[in-house]
Amino acid sequence: MKIRFAEIEGKSPKYWGLLIGLGLVTLVGMLSAFYMEYHGHVVTGMTNRIVWGAPHVFAVFLIVAASGALNVASIASVFGKTPYKPLSRLSALLAIMLLAGGLMVLVLDLGRADRLIVAMTYYNFKSIFAWNIILYNGFFLIVGVYLWMMMEKKMNKYSKPVGVVAFIWRLILTTGTGSIFGFLVARQAYDAAILAPTFIVNSFAYGLAIFLLVLFAAYAWTGRELGDAIVTRLRKLLAVFVASAFYFVVVFHLTNLYATEHHDFEKFVLLGESGGGLYATIFWVGQMLMGLFIPFALLVSPSTGADKRIISLASVLIIIGGLCQMYVTIIGGQAFPLVLFPGMEETSAFGDGNVAAYTPSGYEVLLGVGGMALSIAAVTFLIKILPFLPQSLADSVVDPHYKG
Repeated sequence: MKIRFAEIEGKSPKYWGLLIGLGLVTLVGMLSAFYMEYHGHVVTGMTNRIVWGAPHVFAVFLIVAASGALNVASIASVFGKTPYKPLSRLSALLAIMLLAGGLMVLVLDLGRADRLIVAMTYYNFKSIFAWNIILYNGFFLIVGVYLWMMMEKKMNKYSKPVGVVAFIWRLILTTGTGSIFGFLVARQAYDAAILAPTFIVNSFAYGLAIFLLVLFAAYAWTGRELGDAIVTRLRKLLAVFVASAFYFVVVFHLTNLYATEHHDFEKFVLLGESGGGLYATIFWVGQMLMGLFIPFALLVSPSTGADKRIISLASVLIIIGGLCQMYVTIIGGQAFPLVLFPGMEETSAFGDGNVAAYTPSGYEVLLGVGGMALSIAAVTFLIKILPFLPQSLADSVVDPHYKG
């Protein structure tokens, strides 16, 4: 496979308009964070019962998607699937930048971002959060070295072993992110070991969906050829990931329904009982219908083929569904009242036993969107100055034997 990598020119007004636009959205997100920092959480929808708000929804989604974005590179290096190899550089770059965007949102949502230095220098190894700081830093380092091995010709022979390390590390990283919730035994919505593999499978779908949108946009806007062979492969791969995500959602809720202690939460999130109507709607309409059912139908339809418009629509729906899934998991899990005394009802002036109210403020949403914009802006800029993209991904280059 003769692949020539080259930077994009990036001289057109459209390119600079896109880059400036993404930069402005990022700036607005950072200003929103400053506003919340200055005035306090009273200007947000968060309370002392909902302490992880909309910014955490965006942050965790981006962190999980970062692991999945590396999947294309892993398939090429670890599993030896050569048709994916030309996309490995873009895959690794996108993974790093999605993680950077997610961590930006996470750090700016802490309330005291300057206290991060404490978390980075003093570790409580009984805390899953401390573990994740090590995992995030390690991801940057390992994937950065992996990129170097791929881009430096004399280091290419080391790309596979480093790729294996990156593959294992990303699985550990997503396991750690899922375990943040799985280890919280006090919350009926969490407290499930299956959340770790669920987050891993979800990461495959979210990361590949974002990767496809970036890939399609990069080749369409630069006039480079993107053949049907690689697009068809990626479409089928995404369909498998969506089906796998659906399977884990079903298993998660069936497991909860089997355990009596989780029945009330399942009624809350699945049937909308006890004040859970909003979360049930987001679950069924956002996560299941828009995020799984419709995209899967689009991706497996014989009429779709290599139609980039339909695949892009499916990818957008998967991203929306992923954000809905994070909203139900993170916000819904906190809104459902803590079970302080099993089998008994409790009431207090604090609101024990009641569903916690939460309406995200515009500042929170802008911060989250700003993190997403930062990730895409960084990728947009870096493909201009470094050769991350193949000059051509025509069928004759990727798979000469492909028959559409």
